[in-house]
Amino acid sequence: MSLPELVTPLKRQTLSADVYAQLRELLISGHMMPGEQISLRSTAAALGVSVMPVREAVHRLVAEQALELTPNRALRVPVMSVSQFREITSIRVNLEGLATEQAAEHLSDAAIVQITALHDRFSEEMARSRPDSSRLIAVNKELHFAVYKGAGMPILLQMIEALWLRIGPILNHDLRSGSRRVGEQVAVNHHARLVAALKRRDGVSARAALQGDIESAAEYIVSAGVLLAADAFEEPVPDAGKPALKTARRTRSASGRQTA
Repeated sequence: MSLPELVTPLKRQTLSADVYAQLRELLISGHMMPGEQISLRSTAAALGVSVMPVREAVHRLVAEQALELTPNRALRVPVMSVSQFREITSIRVNLEGLATEQAAEHLSDAAIVQITALHDRFSEEMARSRPDSSRLIAVNKELHFAVYKGAGMPILLQMIEALWLRIGPILNHDLRSGSRRVGEQVAVNHHARLVAALKRRDGVSARAALQGDIESAAEYIVSAGVLLAADAFEEPVPDAGKPALKTARRTRSASGRQTA
């Protein structure tokens, strides 16, 4: 499904903030793909606004490294390297693990009922002969953030959201591609252990279940070959007699050696 089909036309006055919120949610939820190019005009038309608030919103997302401008000035969702993905995964394990452990102690009974219902919805969809990947991705995100919000740590929640903003487009590759993890219901099993631990108020076991969910998905994504093998970074290069800078790209191999 293309971006113009995913967004909702806006009516309120805070247009730039609304555009930002919609695009941010699409990135966090994994509805936008790595490498997907974004047209300001098409997005503006889909939202029913002028190009200006869209441009302001995407500039915020570029500053947050959730979107990027390529050397030819095309706007796209970044393609992540293996080392970047592993680093973010390591941070997620710690931050989301902390939120989960704290949530086990602080979740209300109503919140546990909500999380259980989300787990049931996820399990039912996964059990279908042809699971709806969009529904799986949406419910998976709802379940995780219902747990994290239950920790009652708003700053920690903001940090987790910032990580999902970067990693969201690749995070649900297994759910989107219908991998063996879907057929074997690997995520369902991790979620079942997570929910059971939350009901027992067992923070250590809840954290372990969450960690297993993150790490098993990460292992599949790395093995699937959908990430860049080497990091790409930009370096300023003097332009013939002008103060402006050009862009040069180098890659860093797995051994750490730089190549032009």
